[in-house]
Amino acid sequence: MHAVTFSHNGRFTRTRRSRQMLFGLINRPEFDRQLVEHAQKAGAELRTGATVSRVEQHGSAVPDRRTVAVVLQGGETVLARAVVGADGSASRIGAHVGVKVDQVDLGLEAEIPVPETVAEDWKGRVLIDWGPMPGSYGWVFPKGDTLTVGVISARGEGAATKRYLEDFIGRLGLAGFEPSISSGHLTRCRADDSPLSRGRVLVCGDAAGLLEPWTREGISFALRSGRLAGEWAVRIAEAHDAVDARRQALNYAFAVKAGLGVEMSVGKRMLAVFERRPGVFHAALTGFRPAWRAFKEITQGSTTLGELVRGHPLAQRALTALDRRPSPPAQGEVSP
Repeated sequence: MHAVTFSHNGRFTRTRRSRQMLFGLINRPEFDRQLVEHAQKAGAELRTGATVSRVEQHGSAVPDRRTVAVVLQGGETVLARAVVGADGSASRIGAHVGVKVDQVDLGLEAEIPVPETVAEDWKGRVLIDWGPMPGSYGWVFPKGDTLTVGVISARGEGAATKRYLEDFIGRLGLAGFEPSISSGHLTRCRADDSPLSRGRVLVCGDAAGLLEPWTREGISFALRSGRLAGEWAVRIAEAHDAVDARRQALNYAFAVKAGLGVEMSVGKRMLAVFERRPGVFHAALTGFRPAWRAFKEITQGSTTLGELVRGHPLAQRALTALDRRPSPPAQGEVSP
């Protein structure tokens, strides 16, 4: 992708372009398949169709106090010296650890096959639309002859979110094309005091509630926290006693909070401001060169939202000023 079109609930549309690639897109099944292949090459054993019913530590299924028992439906037990829960936002492992969330959002998405003429119009360009409900936005991601169109907003606004998606698709001139897939999902963002481990069990990604609170983006958080979880799972597996295992688990939590946790705290502030003043964000990204440059650097992976705010005094001052500024008196404000 080399271009992004921004709109504010379908209005004030502007496209910004970059000579350098901003990011690439991939279909999720292909992405997951590549992850599995890399894991297998590294020595992992893949088992599909195996549902975890519960996890035990020091329970009846555990013959060794240093071992975790993963009990599958049907009664089979898998023993491990360390377990990483990466089983999504409705995680059974997260429930075992005691993960707590303080932000839940609803995302709705449609995969829409389109003719070549329509696909050509979207080639190399995505769209981001700041939505009608506080904190909501929509997107269009082109993937060859299919457009991924979605919206997200706070849970509890189900009817309004569905209406937003329908209106969004209609505005784009895509209502006449039948989606091949329509789906919905909840994103869950961890509370600040939510645990990241219990005994020899760690959680990462969506299972831990790790995602960017403003955009609700979770893939990069899953990859980065998953790498950390893998590194510390080795250390926990090699721990000689419960005290050492606990120390390594705490070190994992510290590593997550020192990096991703800082980004999440900034993201929560950004979301709070965005909920009140989406027009300011739209005006900045479409008309303020430093804001667009920052967007490019984040999407290209050369910086993160947290690093940007911490490393740039101007960004800190701007966010603080917006934090303190009252909400606009009317809907649809675009300029500060």
